[in-house]
Amino acid sequence: MHLSAAPAIVLTCLVLSGCASSSGPETVLSPRPSREVTSSVAPPAAPVVSVPGPVPSGDVGLAEAASEPPEELAWAGQVPQPEAFTTMESEAGMPVPMERPIAMVVPDNPAMEEAPRTRSRVYSHRFRDAKPINFGKRSPRKMAVHGVDVSRWQGNIDWEKLRTQGANFAYIKATDGGDHLDPMFKKNWRRAEQAGIKRGAYHFFYWCRTAGEQADWFIRNVPREANALPPVIDVEYNGESSCKRRLSPERVREKMQVFMDKLERHYGQRPVIYTAPDFYRDNLRNAFPNHPFWLRSVAAHPSKVYPGRKWLFWQYSGSGLSHGVDGRIDLNVFHGSEAEWHRWTAGSST
Repeated sequence: MHLSAAPAIVLTCLVLSGCASSSGPETVLSPRPSREVTSSVAPPAAPVVSVPGPVPSGDVGLAEAASEPPEELAWAGQVPQPEAFTTMESEAGMPVPMERPIAMVVPDNPAMEEAPRTRSRVYSHRFRDAKPINFGKRSPRKMAVHGVDVSRWQGNIDWEKLRTQGANFAYIKATDGGDHLDPMFKKNWRRAEQAGIKRGAYHFFYWCRTAGEQADWFIRNVPREANALPPVIDVEYNGESSCKRRLSPERVREKMQVFMDKLERHYGQRPVIYTAPDFYRDNLRNAFPNHPFWLRSVAAHPSKVYPGRKWLFWQYSGSGLSHGVDGRIDLNVFHGSEAEWHRWTAGSST
């Protein structure tokens, strides 16, 4: 088949131009370098070497790629998170890698546990009575904690023997008026403690002296001790006293309040009020509801003699008999169980 002149001329020109070009077919087919980069890793830009003269055509694409800012790939979904930061799930009881145990925080000065209190033994009563009274079902002998009150009239007491007879506590006369000290007080106070008996002191109130003077006298003679029972104010009529004054109930309570407030401030314990039926009826009915009472009632239960009055101690006999004491002694009982006695004595101590 013969070619026409025109196509032959065109073909000849193409062959001649290809031979004259300095670039081969690889240059024509070679793609330009991509200017696209991923959002996570950016490759360093290729260094551009300054060459005098014209830059070869094959390096033009690299120079442009280095000079223009990179473009980010468009991503249709969420960017995948690297597995290195994925939280590992652990089964119960299985330690998680890199997981550290939590250290226990220990105080610099841990509190020391308080030593348990030693409770004194409570002895059952073995007292006798020169004039026994039948109190019926509410007999004081059925109660758990018995005790005594003493003064110089009991003479020298064998406190160790008295305790084994049932004297778990003792109230000891200290003072009366503004200038009298029971001559046996200091000895009884010391010996009762040595025998392990809970003891407290009482003051016989004198109506012809000021309350402040009497409080000062009591404080001067009765030591303030942590294991002592609360102090007692003894208020009653005394036909043998040289003071025959009878005050109004309001004046009686006023003087008592002054005396008790002063003792409470000094000893840190609320005083106990001891009284007898006639004095209570005339002066103290419904008075001092926040003070503990020690009631004398030697013929009947206190609920019959002092209706409506709560009480802490009951003096049920003035004719008691016991080993360790010559003659008669007053007998008393605490209003509560043995456990309540221990709680009360622990709370009343300063």
